[in-house]
This record gives sequence, C-alpha cells and structure tokens, in this order.
Amino acid sequence: MSKPISLAIVDDDSLLVSLLTSFFESHNMLVSICAKNGIEFFNELKNIESVPDIVVLDLRMKKMDGMEILELLKNDFPEVKVAVISSYYSNSSIGFMLKAGVNAFLPKGILPEQLLEAIHEIDQKDFYFTSEQIEVLRHQLPENPSAKPQIVKHDQISKREFEVLDLICMQYTAKEIGEKLFITQRTVEGHRTNLLLKTGVKNTAGLVIYAVRENLFDPSKLVLY
Repeated sequence: MSKPISLAIVDDDSLLVSLLTSFFESHNMLVSICAKNGIEFFNELKNIESVPDIVVLDLRMKKMDGMEILELLKNDFPEVKVAVISSYYSNSSIGFMLKAGVNAFLPKGILPEQLLEAIHEIDQKDFYFTSEQIEVLRHQLPENPSAKPQIVKHDQISKREFEVLDLICMQYTAKEIGEKLFITQRTVEGHRTNLLLKTGVKNTAGLVIYAVRENLFDPSKLVLY
C-alpha cells in the first residue's frame, strides 16, 4: 500500500481549514499541520517528525502572509510542494506565481473534484495546470519581458536534457520518462536537477514556463485532464 500524501493547510479561515481537513482525510490523505498564519506554520514545522509533501496555502494572512511563507519554504524546504489557493487569484498573476515557485495556483472557488485532481497531479508530476492557464501562459509570457528568467544559452543544455524537458512538459513522471528514454529514474532526476540549475528556475512548473517562454515546447502538446 502506497504512503498517503501528507498535507499542511495554512489559511486564516478556520471553517475552511476544518472542511478541507475532513475532505482530504476522507480521501486517504494525511493532514499533519493546520495553521492560520506563517508563524504558526513554521513553529509546527520545526516540531514535526517529517515535513509534509504539499502545503495548501492562502495568500492573505496576518503576521506572515502566503508570499513570505513561500519564499521561506523555497529557501529552507525546497522539497516541499506548494499549492496556492486564493481568493486573490487572477490570470495576470499566473506567470508570476509559478515563477515564484508554486506548483499550482488556483482560485478558492475550485470544485472539490478538481482540487483532489490537482493534489494528486502535484504529488505525482510536481505541477498542475488547467487548460485555461496554459492558454494564458501561451499568450502572456512572450508579451511580458519581465517574465523571462535569466538563463544560460540553449546550447549549454544537452540533447538528453532537452528530451527530458520535453517529456516533463508533457506531464510524464520521472519513472515514465526513464521508461521512455531507457534510463533509470535516478538518471532522469539528475537531468531534471541540471535543468533547474541551468535555467535558474525553482521547480518543475518553472521548467514548463521556461520551455514555453523560449519556444522550446508547443503548449498544445500538453496533456490536460
């Protein structure tokens, strides 16, 4: 039996936290931390035996808001994935939020089934995009010079790394990429690490943005569910 996905929920709406906790636990997930701001969250994080796989994060909170939490997480716990679910969601912020290091950016009005799908996709493939978000990114990034990361020249990325990047964009897992390219999962993860270092992005979602922004990947090839 596979290990259940462990979650932290950071939101100052106590009723929402309670509802989300019940919802996730009814789908065989473990909610290990509930906090109403960043200070509470990091205090609990220090005392927990193992860090959560995914943090479900709101943006607007007192004492320490979601963006401050995100920055600290990416610096101190880069392995933790982050799903921002906020009433401040807007299409114009999608590129910025993904570049900041989130693995998904979704509105609070999201349907329960879609939220569940997003959590599973983040756990298995590191990121979750909707078809609408892909269309926004497709048009937003080329028109927004500030969205372009500081990167190395394309010729510094190897042929194999380009192959791995293409399959990452198509939402294949490391295991699936290994099977397709006849290499080990560990080797795939090594290529992914090299791509992160060479492109200067923070996570797999950032790699997808980089590939779309640099016209290395056609967004229409993305498999969306």
